[in-house]
Amino acid sequence: MYLRSAACAQNLLCARIRRLLLSQQQSRGFSYKAVIFEESGVLLPAPHRTATGWEARSCIPAGTIQQAALSGGENSLSLQYFRGELTAVEFLQELGQQCFEIANAHVSVHSFLWDLIRNEMIKQLPIMAEAAQCIRAEGLKTALLSHNLCLGDAERSLPLDQQNFDVMVESHQEGMPRPSLGIYKLCLEHLGVQPQESILLDSSSQNLKAAAQLGMKTVKVDDPEAALKELETHLGFPLRGFVPYTRSVRPGMEIPKDRLQKYLEDVLGAHPTAPLELRQFDHGESTRSYSVKFGGRLLVLKKEEEPPDGPSGLSVPREYRVLKALVEAGVPVPPVLALCEDRSILGTPFYLLEHRAGHIPHAVSLPAVPLRRRSACYGAMAQTLARIHRLQLGAATLQDLGEHGNYIQQQVETWTKHYRAVETHIIPAMERLIQWLPLHFPESQKTTVVHGDFRMDHLVFHPDRPEVLAVLGWKFATLGDPMCDLANNCMSFFLPAHFGARRGLRECDLGHLGIPTAEEYSQMYCSHMGVERPENWNFYLAFAFFRLAVMLQGRHRGSLAGGPSPGDSSPKDAEFVAELAWDFAIKEGFRVFEKLPPTKLLWHYQILVHYLTSFQLPKKISRCPSKVFPCALAETSEHQLVRALGS
Repeated sequence: MYLRSAACAQNLLCARIRRLLLSQQQSRGFSYKAVIFEESGVLLPAPHRTATGWEARSCIPAGTIQQAALSGGENSLSLQYFRGELTAVEFLQELGQQCFEIANAHVSVHSFLWDLIRNEMIKQLPIMAEAAQCIRAEGLKTALLSHNLCLGDAERSLPLDQQNFDVMVESHQEGMPRPSLGIYKLCLEHLGVQPQESILLDSSSQNLKAAAQLGMKTVKVDDPEAALKELETHLGFPLRGFVPYTRSVRPGMEIPKDRLQKYLEDVLGAHPTAPLELRQFDHGESTRSYSVKFGGRLLVLKKEEEPPDGPSGLSVPREYRVLKALVEAGVPVPPVLALCEDRSILGTPFYLLEHRAGHIPHAVSLPAVPLRRRSACYGAMAQTLARIHRLQLGAATLQDLGEHGNYIQQQVETWTKHYRAVETHIIPAMERLIQWLPLHFPESQKTTVVHGDFRMDHLVFHPDRPEVLAVLGWKFATLGDPMCDLANNCMSFFLPAHFGARRGLRECDLGHLGIPTAEEYSQMYCSHMGVERPENWNFYLAFAFFRLAVMLQGRHRGSLAGGPSPGDSSPKDAEFVAELAWDFAIKEGFRVFEKLPPTKLLWHYQILVHYLTSFQLPKKISRCPSKVFPCALAETSEHQLVRALGS
């Protein structure tokens, strides 16, 4: 008990100190939004340094290449190229001619460039590229100032992964050689930041001086390692140890590395000399999932939340046992390694998984996936969901995961209670849904394993083919109605692409994107399951959006409370989603209305008129009964109408 209290106190103290330092830094104005990388001397070693060694090996007089490139002042070959007066091919030809005149011997400029690219670039590029990835993972922007020097066959000299940079400015195309202030102003304009919100990395004192005149923070790159340490000091987070889909650990969510290191050494039987590296997954609601680099192994640590964010779903120990059973049943989930229920280690229970490398699509439009493969990715997603729902409960030892039957009833009750607990203002659509959902439960429900939050960004895909390697996010797994999983999975088709809380595909040209429609996707799933989509499908969608609205309201309430919340939500988000849910409730009312036989339809109509009159509801029905009746029917039920008539 003492150890647990001490651990909690230490964690709280660390969190408070970190928040204090962060607030002090922000109050002083040191809130950087962008980092600009100069290509030469930062991402690529300075050419003159490589030239010295190459000239010695090639028996060329020392300084030949530098003299040929820089002599001539304003008319030097380098400045002519940077101003766009020479093409890359012309520059290389002229450079070779100048070198010949200086050395009185043939100088293979192409050989020098290949030596620079193939042998020297790898010494510097990887750590700077990793730094750019770490910077973008924190939400900052990055830019590359490039010379775009090409070989004679127009192949770019530096095989950069342009995904590491938000902006790329090529000086020779703009006709602005450094240290022209114009090139820095243009870069800042493209980034959308002020000079004082940016940091420039460059090896040239002249360039740095010019940038500083604009108010930019500068870091001189003589030694890349030292430069990155200085940059880390300015930014306040590490620039090494990048793991895809992670960021540095958020303030208030730190865990004690020393105790974790000792635990891993004991459990895994390894004693690596390198220090443990810890990062936090920045994915959906995975706020307590960490990437742990321990020696040569990359692990995932899932820690129990304290306090829980919304309906708690599975506890960490129970989630661990579910994952273990799913692994044994052949479901694609990461292999589980260990469970720790000793709260003296990290304050709450946690478990360890093997890290499963692959591609996690954060956008349902799949912009990073080739067009020809996108439909197949959706097909693989539907097949994986069906595979989960076809599990034999006994064979997978999952029959005790939840109660059989009444899943939707229990879910509506649970999420309604949670909504009341996080409610900050009246949302009329939510009030209507809370009344409507219990009156329209499906008459029969199939019971299978349900994931509870199955969606595209909870899947790890193979990087080169449409194959699901792992399913993540099992927090809400239980036994229940599989159609709830499918409806949750289909929400993205009805959410707008600009909706910040969860971007969707509504109003997108799905044919142009190579993505199936909601109808086509749900049929993919039903084909794998050998079932028909239920006639009350709109009820399932109404419930799915009701549940999402509660989650968004919970995030909004959490942000008002000031807790660490990577997924803050506006109050308008929950209102918008609640209206979407109500739209599906109305559609379900139309479905019921259209199925009624003429005699019963008249009977319902007479009851509804009496109902509206008795309760003094808006009497739009007298003006447009064909449209209002189904909407009112969505808000009521046959039982309510009968009671109204009886009154």
